[in-house]
Amino acid sequence: MASADSISQPLDFMKWHGAGNDFVMIDSRGRDAVVTRELAAKLGDRNRGVGFDQLAEIRSSDAADIDLDFWNADGSRAGACGNATRCVAQFVMDTTGKDALTIRTARGILQARADGDQVAVNMGQPQMDWDQVPLASDVDTAHLPLDGDPVAVGMGNPHCVFFVNDAEAVDVASIGPRIEHDPLFPEATNVEFAEVRGRDEIRMRVWERGTGITLACGSGACATAVAAHQRGLTDKRVRMELDGGWLTLDWREDGVWMTGPTAFVFKGQLTQEFLKGL
Repeated sequence: MASADSISQPLDFMKWHGAGNDFVMIDSRGRDAVVTRELAAKLGDRNRGVGFDQLAEIRSSDAADIDLDFWNADGSRAGACGNATRCVAQFVMDTTGKDALTIRTARGILQARADGDQVAVNMGQPQMDWDQVPLASDVDTAHLPLDGDPVAVGMGNPHCVFFVNDAEAVDVASIGPRIEHDPLFPEATNVEFAEVRGRDEIRMRVWERGTGITLACGSGACATAVAAHQRGLTDKRVRMELDGGWLTLDWREDGVWMTGPTAFVFKGQLTQEFLKGL
């Protein structure tokens, strides 16, 4: 991995969002990876950096069209990020003329494709066993031993899904960090609060591990759709309203497909002064 001091300056980046879930992208194809924990945390600072929910670094791949690495705003690594994957797929499809891609992540090789004016990505099959989520002990993932009777689902990241009567009334800022760091989750967890409106519609709010409250979470939306169907509350295909917009989730035989909008916000360059000392 290259150090920040060795990067040819300036370092280009892009800002995108998917349903309000915002990302910085750095395209490192054709060179060594440049993102470090320190760079991710500094860049993720919304006052002194650029700010993002997650950072995605695009890299050359020998097994897929591209490789993707994800970082949270606190500098920690993320194993999956569905909305960022969709945004990166849109960028790569726009610049290559392709309408479908394979993308290698820590989650495995994912498929993405254009779907009208939106982008769909297959986030893979959910991880339902306690040691896959992962949890600290062998408990029933469909009924965790926590107040509120939540469901644990792994989607490359751990998720803890609560079903509530009114998602708007939940104190996400208070409950989210407490559950994120509960001892039951050795790698911490994302926390979702879902209000089921019908067999085909869910309202969801989210606290993301390593970031906090976000307007949307793709892997969290997938986990919520899986948990809702597992509880018998919804069908396998649902529309989901998040704080930042709508996503469609469809749990199929080949995995959980997520479809939604993407938006290219701006591009910029990181200065030598900003990178100094990293």
